[in-house]
Amino acid sequence: MFDIGFSELLVIAVVALVVLGPERLPKAARFAGLWVRRARNQWDSVKQELERELHAEEIKRQFDDVKSSVRDTESQLRASGEAVRREAEQMRQDVARHGEGVAAAADDAPVMTGPAPGSPASVAQHAVATDEVEPPRDAMAPPGIDGSAPRADVSAPLPPSTDAAAHAPTPTPPNDEAPR
Repeated sequence: MFDIGFSELLVIAVVALVVLGPERLPKAARFAGLWVRRARNQWDSVKQELERELHAEEIKRQFDDVKSSVRDTESQLRASGEAVRREAEQMRQDVARHGEGVAAAADDAPVMTGPAPGSPASVAQHAVATDEVEPPRDAMAPPGIDGSAPRADVSAPLPPSTDAAAHAPTPTPPNDEAPR
């Protein structure tokens, strides 16, 4: 602020010593320091208040910017939504118009299901093997290990066994306790 050098401070100190004297100079220096400190504190307080105001103003400006960008985005989304709704409604109308024409044409012409006549799929569907007929298989039975043999039929009777030990009851364990 003030451009005061060392020589000027020395002149002020000498004048103060001459005017006030050595007894009152320390009190005057303390008093001057107190006022300088108060002036600095006041200046710092004003400066901080100004910075807070500027900061609050900057935050408010940023908030307004964000608010306007949100409004812009919202309007763009609404416009996009309206465009999608219009397009969907037009598609519904097109489907309704074309659907009536397709339904009318379907009533006139027979609908063919299955393979086209004369196609390889049609020929294979009607071909029957004349010399070799495979016995019916259980649809739920998995194939054998090699993939060709079906599972044995469970309802077929077992062949007679010549081993008498196969029909013997199972022996009980040698310890005294019976199995539970």
